[in-house]
Amino acid sequence: MNTMRTDLDHLPHGKQRELARVTEILFEEFTDAMKGASSPKKKEGRILKIILFGSYARGTWVDEPHTAKGYLSDYDLLIVVNQQRVVDFATYWYRAEDRIMRETGIRTPVNFIVHTMDEVNTALSQGQYFFTDIIKEGIALYDLKGSTPFVTPQPQTAEEIFTTAQQHFDFWMPLAQHSLKLSRDSIKDQVLRDAAFLLHQAVERTYTAFLLVETNYSPATHSIKFLRSLAEQIDPELIAVWPRETKHDRRLFELLKRGYIDARYSEHYAITVEELAWLSERAEILRALVEKRALRKIEQLETRAVAGE
Repeated sequence: MNTMRTDLDHLPHGKQRELARVTEILFEEFTDAMKGASSPKKKEGRILKIILFGSYARGTWVDEPHTAKGYLSDYDLLIVVNQQRVVDFATYWYRAEDRIMRETGIRTPVNFIVHTMDEVNTALSQGQYFFTDIIKEGIALYDLKGSTPFVTPQPQTAEEIFTTAQQHFDFWMPLAQHSLKLSRDSIKDQVLRDAAFLLHQAVERTYTAFLLVETNYSPATHSIKFLRSLAEQIDPELIAVWPRETKHDRRLFELLKRGYIDARYSEHYAITVEELAWLSERAEILRALVEKRALRKIEQLETRAVAGE
């Protein structure tokens, strides 16, 4: 059994108020979503825990949106629910995400993942170190009295960690490289919508590779903004890949982020060859940095595995 921290004293009062408001909205929107549940079983869905993890839990956040870096750390939350039925984002969580994004009293971006207690405890029992770190470093914003506790994490062997990281790298990095190639081919063919979508896929796959090598976990999301946030917390060198100093820079990343859906389905989505060229250049910089870091990480893991650590 694990007892988590519950204090937020290390955070400024403004941040504490924001997190309290985020928690309120999550409960309000989840309650509304449950009213429309189609079966008695679904109506039994409950939020068991809401856990703050990442930089705001560790005390390493950055809040410099008005400086040259233009960087503001996101809040990262793990929401633990009691049944698989209510994990579905499109049904139970998208309104909360949208409302939090529009809430004027919340200036810090918010990301959250949703898993069942069984999923988290299975991951902990298998030594899944992403969740192990959350349990070790996270702060419980809400914990339903009497709910199932987290199990004690079981560490993986050095050999298992190395093998898993190598498999993730071998699977995802070639796919990222291929998406980059297809995007460039689409630019040459003047099919700019496809180029934007494929470039989004390249970036998504690159971040996925990075997170899986580093933590053996990547959230089931197509939001490259969320993936970027998680990756940059692990390696701040990646922050420089996407400049944030100007509105123009931020707009181009948002244009790429919209490429996953709007480039395929919206007649109003528009992107130029010049914008794609800049984004493609940044995506290649990201890919090169991730490949370099991932290979170094895998080499370190192999050394430990050989040494039997």
